[in-house]
Amino acid sequence: MKEETYRRPAAGHHPPNLSPAYKSTVSRSPSKPAIVLPHTLSEITGPLLREERLDSVENDLTRRHMGEPLGERIIVQGRVLDEEGRPAPEALVEIWQCNAAGRYHHPGDQHDAPLDPNFYGGGRARADADGNYKFITIKPGAYPWGNHHNAWRPAHIHFSLFGPAFATRLITQMYFQNDPLLAFDPIYNSVPEGARERLQAAFDMDATQPGWALAYRFDIVLRGRHATPMENP
Repeated sequence: MKEETYRRPAAGHHPPNLSPAYKSTVSRSPSKPAIVLPHTLSEITGPLLREERLDSVENDLTRRHMGEPLGERIIVQGRVLDEEGRPAPEALVEIWQCNAAGRYHHPGDQHDAPLDPNFYGGGRARADADGNYKFITIKPGAYPWGNHHNAWRPAHIHFSLFGPAFATRLITQMYFQNDPLLAFDPIYNSVPEGARERLQAAFDMDATQPGWALAYRFDIVLRGRHATPMENP
């Protein structure tokens, strides 16, 4: 694998490690310069995630349990691309999210909102040869968090992308256009201003299925001047 595959991204696209308005970064951001460790052959060639087998319904978060989940069904689809607009084939795409009431199916989430027994909020898909991926899910709700007084997170879906090996993992979040909470969210606003809109999914009327689900498009650009902002640059 070519060395440029792992070159560092350009500045101005990704959020800094320290964003004081996002309080948890104050304690977890590095206090000393990072030590760069060269990747070894084993890190950049394995384990080979292209061999990971996925169930046929792993990309449909509405069909993983006995009944239909509550909330608005949506389609989220897009392409995984490099900086030249070329597809990143066979990328493993994972998502996780809260339910329509704004609660994660996790014991650490004690938000006073109902759990949905038919929605656990996690799914996986593999991009095809042209970089296309697709999920069917429920539109997540907003929820309160303890960052500051009256803090609410806007509706969002977490994305994790893997290339051929663990060293290629990237994590980001997808938001929805015109959400009024975006202006108040320190996580979203930790991203450089010129790159924030790349985290907003576009409404896709052409992909909407009549009487069944609205659709949103979220293309993920791995690097370059149109790179999608990532949480772990």
